[in-house]
Amino acid sequence: MNDFDFYSPTYFVFGRGREAEAGTYVKKFGGSRVLVLYGGQSAKKSGLLDRVLASLTGAGLHTVELGGVKPNPRSGLVYEGIDLCRKEGIDFLLAVGGGSVIDTAKAIAIGVPYEGDFWDFFSGKVPEKALPVGTVLTIAASGSEGSPDSIITNEKTLDKNSAEADCLRPCFSILDPALTESLPPYQTACGVTDIMAHAFERYFTNTEDVEVTDRLLEGVLLTMLHEGPRVMSDPHDYGARANIMWAGMVCHNDMMGVGRKQDWNSHHLEHVLSALYDCAHGAGLAVIMPAWMRYCADHHDGLRMAQMAVRVFGCQMDFADPRRTALEGIAAFRAFLKSMGMPLTFAEIGADPADIPKLVEMNHVGNGVTGGYVGLTSDAIREIYEIAAGLRD
Repeated sequence: MNDFDFYSPTYFVFGRGREAEAGTYVKKFGGSRVLVLYGGQSAKKSGLLDRVLASLTGAGLHTVELGGVKPNPRSGLVYEGIDLCRKEGIDFLLAVGGGSVIDTAKAIAIGVPYEGDFWDFFSGKVPEKALPVGTVLTIAASGSEGSPDSIITNEKTLDKNSAEADCLRPCFSILDPALTESLPPYQTACGVTDIMAHAFERYFTNTEDVEVTDRLLEGVLLTMLHEGPRVMSDPHDYGARANIMWAGMVCHNDMMGVGRKQDWNSHHLEHVLSALYDCAHGAGLAVIMPAWMRYCADHHDGLRMAQMAVRVFGCQMDFADPRRTALEGIAAFRAFLKSMGMPLTFAEIGADPADIPKLVEMNHVGNGVTGGYVGLTSDAIREIYEIAAGLRD
C-alpha cells in the first residue's frame, strides 16, 4: 500500500424527506444568499424544487434560481452562473440534481472568486478556493456529492475535462433515496454502471498489499449485482435504492481508492465518446469498460482480472490459465450490463466506427502513454475503440 493523505469533510444527511432541512444546513455552513442550481423540469414538476426553496426561505435565506443544466454539462452555463453569482452577491451554491448539476455548481464555485477563465482549472491549474457548495441528490451515479471532482465539456473545443481539489468537496449533501424512484429505468441502470466503473477504475491497480480496499471495492460491486436487478424489477424498492445511493457516494469520495495507483483510462476514453455523441455517461462506460478489460486481460498474466472474475462474478479459477478466467469474468460483466438494459456496442449509442481516428486524436495522449494499470498509447486507444465497435475481438 502506498502512503496517502485523505480528507473528506462533507456532512451527509441521509433519509426520507431530508430535503426539507436544506435551509438549516445552508445556514449551518455560512450561506445567506444562495444560488439554487437545477437541471430540467423534473425538479419543478415533482415539487422537489418548491420544497427546497420553501426550506431556504423559511430559514431566512435569499435565493436566486438557475436551471437548464444538461447531461454532460457545458461550459456555457458555468459562465452564466459565474456572472449571475457576482451580480447577485451569492455566497453559497445549492445543487439540486445529479452529477451534472453538482459538477456545474462546483465549476461556478471556483470561477466566482477567480479573476481569470474558470476553464484554467479544467486545463491543469489547481483551484485553491471556492464558494461553498451543498447538494440535494436526485440520481445515484457520479458520486460528485462527496468527491473533490468536477467534469465539464468545453462547448467550443468539445474537450471534456476534470478539475480536482479539496475545496470542491461539498460542505453537505442531502441524500434521500426516495427522490430517485421516479427516474426512468435507463437512467437508473446508467447510474449503477457508473458506480461499478468507479469501483473498477480503482480496483485495477499495480499496487501491492491493498487487501482492505480490494475487499471494500468488491463489496460495492457485489452490492450493484444484487441491488441493480432489484431496483429494475421494482423502482419503488426504497431499500435497494438506499444501498445504491450510499454505494455511489462511498465509491467516489475515494475512501476506497487511497493507497493504490488508480487507472481511469476507461473514463478518459468514454469522456470523448459522450462529448462527441452526447450519450449518457453510464451508457458510454458500458460500451468502453468491457472493451478496455478485454484489451488488458493479459496484464500480469490476467491474475488481477481473474481475481475480479472469481470474487465478484463467482467464476471458478483456472490456475493453469488465469487469462481464461479473466475472459469469463469480462463476459459475465457484459451479461450483467445487458440484463440491465445497457448498450454494449458503438451502434447502440449512435457512435460511428469511422470516427475512431477522431476519437483517438481527441484523447490528447501527451507523452504517448496514459493510465495507471496498463499504459495506453494512441495505437492501444485505437484498438480499444475498435473492440468496442466490434471491429476486432
